[in-house]
Amino acid sequence: MTDNAQQQPPASTPELPTQYAPAEVEGKLYERWVDKGYFAADAKSEKPAYTIVIPPPNVTGSLHLGHAFQHTLMDALTRRKRMQGYEALWLPGMDHAGIATQNKVEQQLAEEGKSRQDLGREEFVERVWQWKEEYGGKILGQMRRLGDGVDWDRERFTMDEGLSKAVQTIFKKLYDDELIYRAERIINWCPRCLTAISDIEVEYQEDDGELVSIKYGEGDETLVVATTRAETMLGDTAVAVHPDDERYQHLVGKRIKLPLTDRSIPVVADTHVDPEFGTGAVKVTPAHDPNDFAIGQRHGLESITVMDERAVITVHGPFQGLDRFEARSAIVAALRSQGRIVAEKRPYAHSVGHCSRCRTTVEPRLSMQWWVKVGPLAQAAGDAVRDGRVAIHPADMSKRYFDWVDNMHDWCISRQLWWGHRIPVWYGPEGEVVCVGPDEEAPTGEGWRQDTDVLDTWFSSGLWPFSTLGWPENTPDLQKFYSTDVLLTGHDIIFFWVARMMMFGLYAMDGEVPFKTIALTGLVRDERGKKMSKSFGNVVDPLDWMDKYGSDAVRFTLARGANPGTDVPIGEDWVQASRNFANKIWNATRFALMNGATVEGPLPEPEELSATDRWILSRLNKTVAAVDAFYEDFQFAKLSDALYHFAWDEVFDWYVELSKTTFMGGGEAAKVSGRVLGEVLDVTLRLLHPVVPFVTETLWTTLTGGESVVVADWPKDSGFRDDAAEREIESLQQVITEVRRFRADQGLQPGQRVPARLTLDGTAFAPHEAAIRQLLRLQPEGDAFSATATLPVAGAEVALDLSGTIDVAAERKRLAKDLAAAEKEKAQANAKLGNEAFLAKAPDNVVEKIRTRLAKADEDIARIQAQLDRLPEA
Repeated sequence: MTDNAQQQPPASTPELPTQYAPAEVEGKLYERWVDKGYFAADAKSEKPAYTIVIPPPNVTGSLHLGHAFQHTLMDALTRRKRMQGYEALWLPGMDHAGIATQNKVEQQLAEEGKSRQDLGREEFVERVWQWKEEYGGKILGQMRRLGDGVDWDRERFTMDEGLSKAVQTIFKKLYDDELIYRAERIINWCPRCLTAISDIEVEYQEDDGELVSIKYGEGDETLVVATTRAETMLGDTAVAVHPDDERYQHLVGKRIKLPLTDRSIPVVADTHVDPEFGTGAVKVTPAHDPNDFAIGQRHGLESITVMDERAVITVHGPFQGLDRFEARSAIVAALRSQGRIVAEKRPYAHSVGHCSRCRTTVEPRLSMQWWVKVGPLAQAAGDAVRDGRVAIHPADMSKRYFDWVDNMHDWCISRQLWWGHRIPVWYGPEGEVVCVGPDEEAPTGEGWRQDTDVLDTWFSSGLWPFSTLGWPENTPDLQKFYSTDVLLTGHDIIFFWVARMMMFGLYAMDGEVPFKTIALTGLVRDERGKKMSKSFGNVVDPLDWMDKYGSDAVRFTLARGANPGTDVPIGEDWVQASRNFANKIWNATRFALMNGATVEGPLPEPEELSATDRWILSRLNKTVAAVDAFYEDFQFAKLSDALYHFAWDEVFDWYVELSKTTFMGGGEAAKVSGRVLGEVLDVTLRLLHPVVPFVTETLWTTLTGGESVVVADWPKDSGFRDDAAEREIESLQQVITEVRRFRADQGLQPGQRVPARLTLDGTAFAPHEAAIRQLLRLQPEGDAFSATATLPVAGAEVALDLSGTIDVAAERKRLAKDLAAAEKEKAQANAKLGNEAFLAKAPDNVVEKIRTRLAKADEDIARIQAQLDRLPEA
C-alpha cells in the first residue's frame, strides 16, 4: 500500500531521550553526513543528474535570513532528488565581491594609518588574499549550521585558478567576436569608492534637495530651466525643447548666453523633452547625465566634464576646487545675485542614487570604460524562454524578465578597483591594443602596459553554472551536470545575475541553456511585512534563532512561508511554533516506539486492517501524492503545510489517539496497528526530511535501524485508497469533536469523567466505542444513570449524565445572561442598519463593521440557545 524502504529493524525496542535537544545533535549529524560522503556527486555515476546552481554568497558576507530562506529551499530540492535516486549536485562557493572586499581591506589599512596607494597594487592585492584567508568565507561555516547538503569537495571561488581561466577565455572570445569594446559613456560613479558601479549597486531613496528655476539668455531670447543639480550647469552645452512646442519655435537653432560663463549654447529640438513638464525646456549636460548624453549624441554636442573623480569642481575659477555640494550652494547664490533665479523650492523631495556600499551619492559621469554589446546575447536569452527551453516560475514573472532582456543597454564591465579579474588587454607604445587569452603570452617590452581596470563582479558570477564545472575544458563534470536543472533565486536579481548567466551560458555553451527552470522567490520581511533593514532595527540574525530553537525550526518556518515569487513575512512566534512541531514529531515518535511501532515484516493486507488503519494509510498515500505535486510546482508553503497538518492533526492527534485502546488491549490487533504506525512514521519522516533534516534523521534511524534518511528512498504513492474508511473516520471525528465542544461549553475539565450512554447501533461507530469513551473521558452509564443532555451526531447518539458534574441552575443563569447581552447587541445593530439617515452619512467601513457585529450576534445567539437546549431543566 506504500513503499517499504529496505532497512534493518532495530534488534530491540529503541529508546529516545525524553526531550529533543537540537544543539546536542545537529552539529554531530552534519559532520557525519559529510564524512560519509552523502553530499558528494559522482560524475561517473549512471544515475540521472540533478544540478542546482547556488547563488555564490559574497566572501565578506554572513548568513542572513535571505540566505537561510533560499538555501533551505535549494537544500530541500536537492535532498529529495537524492532520495529519488538522482546523482544530485549542489555545488558551493563564494564570490570575490570586488568593491565590498576592497572596502573591507581599505578600512583595515585606514586603522593602521595607511592607504592602498601606500602599498601599491601588488602588495595590496596580496593583502586582500590574506584577508580572505583569515576572515572571508564565514558564511560557509554558517551554511553547515543550516544543514546545507552541498558537495564541499567541489567548493569554488570566483578568483580561483580555474574560474580565472574561464573569465579570461570568455573575455577573449567576446572581444574577438566584437562583442566587447571600449568607449566613453555615462556610468554610475562613486566618488568615495572611486569606481564605476553597476545598476544593482545603486540604491535609490527620497532625499530632500532643492529645485531651482534659472533664466538662461537675455531679452527676448530667454528660457527658464529647472534643476536639482545647479552645479552641473557649468557643463551645459545646450538647452533642449520639444520640436512641436510653439512657445520656443523662434529660438530653436539660435544660441543663448549660459549664465556665469563666457559661453553661448544652442537651443535644440528633441523629442525626449516633455513639453508638459515644468517650463518645457531642459538644460543639457552630456558629461553628467545619461539622458543628456543621448541628446548630445543625437545633436553632436560637446561633452564638458566639470568634476573630477572625487566630485570636485574642475572648471570656472570662482567655483574650482569646491565639492559638488558646496559648489551647488555657491552657484545658486551667484545666480541669485544676478537676478537669474526665477523660483526656488526647498525642501524638494526627489529620488537620488546612493552607493550601496558606502551610501555616497552616486554621480553620473562620462568615462572611458569597457562594455559588452548585449544585443545578440540578450536576444538569445529572451528566445530561450520564449521557445520553452527555459521555464520561469511563477510564469507571471516572465514579463519582468522580458522587460529587461528586450530593452537591455550595453553593459559596463570595467571597474576602477585593484581587487578582481584584471582586464586582459595590453596597450603598446604606438597605440597598439592586444587582448590576451589564457594560453597566450602577454606582450613585453618597453612601453607596453596592462589595462589597470578589473571586471565587474557580475561578469565572473555570470559564468558560474559552467565555469564551476571546469569550462573551458570539456570535463566529466561539465558533461554530466550541465545544463543545470534549477536556478532558485530572488526576483530582485533577475535583471542582474539571472540575465547575465543566461547570456553567457548560451554564448559559451553553443546555445545550451545554463538551467532548465528559473524558480523565483520573494524576499524575507518582518512579521508586519516590512523590509528588513538595520535602519529599521528589524534585522534578525538567523543564527540566534538556530541557537534558541534549532535549525529545523528556522528551516520549517521559512519553507512554510515560501509561496512562489511572493515576499515572506517571518516573526519569532512562527519559529517557536515550528520548534513546537519538531517537539511534537519527537514526542509522538517516542510514544509510538514505546507502544510497538515497527517497520519489521510486511505490511498486513487490507482485509486484516481496521478502518482506522485503512484510513491513515489512505491519507498517507494521498499526502505522498500531494507533496510530490507541490514539489514539482515549487509550492514549498503548500507542501510544508500539507505535511504539518498530516503529521500533527491526522497521525499524532487522531491515529495515535484512536490506536491507544488497541495498544492497551494487546494481542494481534496491537501488532497490526504497531506495524501500520511504524509504516506511517517511516514514510512521514522521509517526507519531512528535506525540510527538517536533523530531527527526522535521529527519529528515522532510531525507528528503522537504517543507515541514514539522507540516502533512504523517497516515498512513492502506491495508489492505495480507501474512501469508505476515510468517510467512516471523518464521521467518527465529527462525533468526538462535537462532544468535546459540548463538554467545553459546559465548563467540564478535559480529564473529567462523565457517565454516558452511546447509541451506536446501525452506524459505523460500533467498533470504535472503546476509542470514543477513551478520547471523550466517558464512563459506563451505570445503574443510576440519568440522561441530562443528549447529542445526536452523524447518525449516532451520545447521552450524558451531567447531574453530578455541573450546577445546572448556575449554568442556565450564566447562559441566560450571555444570551441577553447577545440579543441586546443584535437589537442595537439592527436599529442602526434600519436608520436611513445614519446609513446616508456613515462611511462604508463603519456600516460594514456594524454588519459584522450583527452577524456575530446572530452566531452567538444560536450557539448559546443550543447550549441551553442541551441542558436539563434546573
